[in-house]
Amino acid sequence: MSKKIIYLDHAATTPVDEVVFQKMKPFFSRQYGNPSGLYALASEAEKALSKARQHVAQFLGCQPAEIYFTSGATESNNLAILGLVKRFRQENPQTKPHLITTSIEHPSVLKVMSALKKEGLAEVTFLKVSEEGIIDAKDVKKYLRPNTILVSVMYANNEIGSIQPVKEIGKIISSNKKESGYPFFHIDAAQAANYLDCSVKKLNCDLLTLSGHKIYGPKGIGALYLKEGTALSPLVYGGGQEQNIRPGTENLAAIVGLAAAVVKLKSPKAKNKQIAKLRDRLIDKTLKLIDEVKVNGNPQKSLPHIANLSFRRVEGESLVFELSDKGIAVSTGSACASKSLKPSPVLTAIGLSPIAAHSSVRFSLGRTTSKAEIDYLLKVLPKVVQRLRTIAGTN
Repeated sequence: MSKKIIYLDHAATTPVDEVVFQKMKPFFSRQYGNPSGLYALASEAEKALSKARQHVAQFLGCQPAEIYFTSGATESNNLAILGLVKRFRQENPQTKPHLITTSIEHPSVLKVMSALKKEGLAEVTFLKVSEEGIIDAKDVKKYLRPNTILVSVMYANNEIGSIQPVKEIGKIISSNKKESGYPFFHIDAAQAANYLDCSVKKLNCDLLTLSGHKIYGPKGIGALYLKEGTALSPLVYGGGQEQNIRPGTENLAAIVGLAAAVVKLKSPKAKNKQIAKLRDRLIDKTLKLIDEVKVNGNPQKSLPHIANLSFRRVEGESLVFELSDKGIAVSTGSACASKSLKPSPVLTAIGLSPIAAHSSVRFSLGRTTSKAEIDYLLKVLPKVVQRLRTIAGTN
């Protein structure tokens, strides 16, 4: 593909950073040992695994033994929720656990919660959000019950970028903990790690999810922070790796890549300011150049790189395809659900009609996004929207 792509879908995935890639390469060939072995090659692999765990722990401000490597954020979220429910039901067979989450979580949380509720394995409360996509922290306290074992809240939303008051929620849960440790607090920080402080002590969380491919690392790797004393049961059984919580031979090259990507996540303030400036330019110019455009969420209370816009009388997928023909990559929402014909649950939760939700497009910027790329988009976008409205016969 010779044509240069203007990539504005970093919330879906990010390119692997060149430094990260170089760190990974030896573990595909020369340093291919199994960390569980006893010989020299395996010992070197184990040292690399240990070092990677230390890097991730340093980023989160926790102990290395509290880091568990998984195949990604989806598995980490599933392990956190299902593992806690499984453990609680084993220890309390007569009590149905209660879980609290929000109505705009990633599918790897929402679908797990919905399945547990449907199968009668847990009671679940789905907290409503404002038009800005933010929950009221007081609602968490309001809905706590004697049998509440877990509150799971996404740090920042992947579709509209809204940032939740997780520090406040963490304080509420900490002050309502029982002697048993319940309820526990889980944060899905997959989208937030690039831009927000993920110190688990400051967040007052017991579990936290990370994803490699959202932070310029490889796909197929993630991590779960599990605070010491937070007991959960494994979902799979095997050779005992990851302290028996997530067994299976470690994907060492990917783990090293995740750690290398995490190391580069330092001093986000300057980076945030630069990306937010470009994001704001995209939004402000679009609103001036094109009629009947709505900004979804509140950019001032969201991640700096996401702009979610609804273009009235335009079908979102058609706009994505048209922009793709112009060399611009954007999406209609969550990459994990982009092939679904149903309107985005996130957009309907903040009050959009199904029609408005289907007319929405997410633009998400990244480290290498330039002013020239945004200006090219602003040159192309009005013409594409006008063309689609004309074809639809709505002008």
